[in-house]
Amino acid sequence: MFKTDLEIAQECKLEHIRDVAAKIGIGEEDLEYYGNYKAKVSLDLLRRNENKEDGKLILVTAINPTKAGEGKSTTTVGLGDALNKIGKKTMIALREPSLGPVFGLKGGAAGGGYAQVVPMEDINLHFTGDMHAITTANNLVSACLDNHIHQGNELDIDIEHVAWKRCLDMNDRTLRSIEIGQGPKANGVERHDGFNITVASEVMAVLCLSTSLMDLKRRLGEMLVAYNSKSEPIYVKDLKIEGALAMVLKDAIKPNMVQTLEHNPVLIHGGPFANIAHGCNSILATKTCLKLADYTVTEAGFGADLGAEKFLDIKCRFGGLKPNAVVIVATIRALKQHGGVAYEDLKEENVDAMLEGCANLAKHIDTVKHFGLPYIIAINEFATDTPSEVEALQNWCKEHGHAMSLSQVWAKGGDGAIDLANQLVELCDQPNSYAPLYDVNDSIEHKIETIAKVVYGADGVDFTEEAQQQIALYNTLGWDKMPICMAKTQMSLSDNDKAYGAPINFRITVRELRPSLGAGFIVALTGKVLTMPGLPKAPAALNMDINEEGHIVGLF
Repeated sequence: MFKTDLEIAQECKLEHIRDVAAKIGIGEEDLEYYGNYKAKVSLDLLRRNENKEDGKLILVTAINPTKAGEGKSTTTVGLGDALNKIGKKTMIALREPSLGPVFGLKGGAAGGGYAQVVPMEDINLHFTGDMHAITTANNLVSACLDNHIHQGNELDIDIEHVAWKRCLDMNDRTLRSIEIGQGPKANGVERHDGFNITVASEVMAVLCLSTSLMDLKRRLGEMLVAYNSKSEPIYVKDLKIEGALAMVLKDAIKPNMVQTLEHNPVLIHGGPFANIAHGCNSILATKTCLKLADYTVTEAGFGADLGAEKFLDIKCRFGGLKPNAVVIVATIRALKQHGGVAYEDLKEENVDAMLEGCANLAKHIDTVKHFGLPYIIAINEFATDTPSEVEALQNWCKEHGHAMSLSQVWAKGGDGAIDLANQLVELCDQPNSYAPLYDVNDSIEHKIETIAKVVYGADGVDFTEEAQQQIALYNTLGWDKMPICMAKTQMSLSDNDKAYGAPINFRITVRELRPSLGAGFIVALTGKVLTMPGLPKAPAALNMDINEEGHIVGLF
């Protein structure tokens, strides 16, 4: 009988976080303790080390996710432990989980098995309060905006063209479209509104892309909230609240330090979704790791079509980061599902379906190649994988010239990725020709089409009439010279979540554009992707409980 992730995590005897920090050279003067096992890391630490040479940067990405599981975060954690085991001074940089998926379907983001970050209960729940601070800052904008309208509307805000939405860190479909200010006049001006999930808030993106507290305040001020009656943009700075927002976020901007089950240092900071936001942990956390460690292992959400593309086109561009190698995680189970096998039949051996599903893996490999980076495939082993399936996938990799390693981190922790770690050390020493896919000075349409054709394999892009009007407006306002953040289903290379494998002969539909001016990119919403998810019929919350001693059960 396998132990659950939670049971494995609860059996771990954690080290005091000051001792974990000391391993990487961080003293107590740079730690703000949240109990014995969590701490905020001072921003002064990065400032004092800013002239140090960066260590090597390894990105972990994956194929398109399925219900079968890929194990990207698990591989990231296990790889970081393995690099430390072979004597390489290594840190891990991860995103913070969102409570919506924790209580919904997807689960958390703390790894699994014997490749986890701990204390996993805290990380997956309230952690150090960053999500709450981001939610509060977002909704402070909403409150001040609606109060300004109620109190005389000096800025002449057109209530039919308010761009800002409220947010909540929960999957709650009933809040996607709401009416506010109903009832007596004292309740404010009645208008249409809606909620995003917190991880889709621009405040989250701004926090993750800021390089200092003052940069954070500047970016917050640039966020678009509405248009006036002359269709002129109104920003947070026009409401004069960017200082208040930065104050709310003064602690949230500091990276959080925790540890792996093997007591290696991890920074977890920021948590934008990769299907509706840019899907990467903060620049501050990644840069801090790069200055302190010889190797930094980080992940970007979902498949290479989403998280990796945004990491390489947005985060690296803004942060001046130069990745050295990419790990592409795949499971035999997920490849079989991409090859047409139903979820309930994945335990049955099916070599042919798995090889058919390798078309999805091949497309993600092609994407990484387009960025000019060396890569290795990590086959994340499951107990149900048969020797014939493993051998067939290894042979497929060899026949196509792909570096590959069988990863057993779920069962063995760092010991299960020693070969992967050794191969990556060699890959990181290779010169590479990394470059973003497009020039930000290209047109909005051209940038979107480049991503759709090169990364997704689409024949082209169709823009709705609304999207075309928005592009014309953004061109007029000078907002067209920014990177693109694609909002697309994570389940498929296309914008159809039912199209597994590597679809062909399809086009991407861009239905709407949203300017994230503080973050510095334009969000392009495709297909039916939503910025406020809903819960499944049987959410994970139904299996969770706590006893009178405060012992949690059912949290993975």
